[in-house]
Amino acid sequence: MTVSVRERERPAGSPGSTPLLRLEGVKKHFPITRGVIFQKKIGQVHAVDGIDLEVYPGETLGLVGETGCGKSTLARLIMKVYDATEGRLFFEGEEYTAYGRRKMRPLRREMQMIFQDPYASLNPRKTIGSIIADPFRIHHTVPKGDVKKNVQELMELVGLNPEHYNRYPHEFSGGQRQRVGVARALALRPKLIVCDEPVSALDVSIQAQIINLLEKLQREFGLTYIFIAHDLSVVKHVSNRVAVMYLGKIVEMATGPTLYRNPKHPYTGALLSAVPIADPDLASHKKRIVLEGDVPSPIDPPSGCRFHPRCPNAQFPRCREEEPVLRPHHPGQVAACHFPLEDRAVLDLEPTA
Repeated sequence: MTVSVRERERPAGSPGSTPLLRLEGVKKHFPITRGVIFQKKIGQVHAVDGIDLEVYPGETLGLVGETGCGKSTLARLIMKVYDATEGRLFFEGEEYTAYGRRKMRPLRREMQMIFQDPYASLNPRKTIGSIIADPFRIHHTVPKGDVKKNVQELMELVGLNPEHYNRYPHEFSGGQRQRVGVARALALRPKLIVCDEPVSALDVSIQAQIINLLEKLQREFGLTYIFIAHDLSVVKHVSNRVAVMYLGKIVEMATGPTLYRNPKHPYTGALLSAVPIADPDLASHKKRIVLEGDVPSPIDPPSGCRFHPRCPNAQFPRCREEEPVLRPHHPGQVAACHFPLEDRAVLDLEPTA
C-alpha cells in the first residue's frame, strides 16, 4: 500500500485560532423499549457519552477506536442526522444544536459526509450523473443548464471518466463508487467533510488511491476532514491530530507523531501494539499488549474509568470509583487516565504492504 507520507507535527489551524467545529458535552443515548403497543422504556444505550472536541480549519482529525465505540454515531451527530441527547454543537461559532431541517439547509452546504459503504450510500435506481447532480438541484447553486458540465468536471477531478455520466452504480467497481461519493460530497465546495471509514470496504491498493485523492483535494480546496478509520497506519499518514474513542468517550488526543511515539492511555498503547509491522526484525522487538475480557455493554457502562475492567494498569478502588478527566501531558496531548503510561519509544508504524 503506497500513500503519500507526511509528518504533520501540528494542525493546519493550530489551537488558539478559531475552531471550525466545536462540540461541548455532546451525548447520544438511544432508548431501549419493551412492548408492541404500549412501549415502555427499560434502558438506554450510551452510544456517545460526553464529547468535547474542537476541529480547526484545514486540519485532518483522525478518529479511531474499536467497533461499537461510537465513532459513526458521533459523525452523524455532527451532521445532524441524529439529534443530540445533551450537549451543544457549533460551526464557525454558530450554534446549530437545535436547528431543524429548514435551518440546517444552508449549513449543509458547508458540511458534507462520505459514507463507509460506497454501494449502499448510492441510489441504485439513479445514474451516477444524477447522484452527483443532486446537491446542485437541491441547493440551486448552479444554473440548470450548467449542471451536467459541472458534474462532468467533478467526475474528472476525482478520477472518473466523464463519459460514464449515464452509468449506474452497479456498473462501477468499489473504488470507483467511492470516488462518486467523494464527488458528491465535494459538489457544494464544503469547508468540512466527515469521512466515515471511507476506505475500510476497499482493497488495499484502492485504499491508497482514495487516500491520495482526499489529500490532493484537501490541498486544492482547503478542506477540513474528520477521518474515521480502524487502520491506525492509515490514520497516521492522513491526520494532523488523532482522537482515540472507547465506549462513547474520547480517552486520548494528540498530534499524530506524539500519539504514536508516546501514547499515554493504556487503551491507546494496546491499539498501537496490535498494528502489524512489515519488517520482521522490527516486529520481533515489538511487545504485544493483549487485553483480557470483552468490551463492556454500552447499556450499562462501568463506573469510574470505563476501561478499568480490561486495563492492565488499573489500580483499585480509584479506577473503579473515580472517572478520569482529560489531562495534558506532552504539548498538544491529553489523556483520561489516573495511571498513564510512562514515556517510551513506540516502534514507528509503516504500511503493511
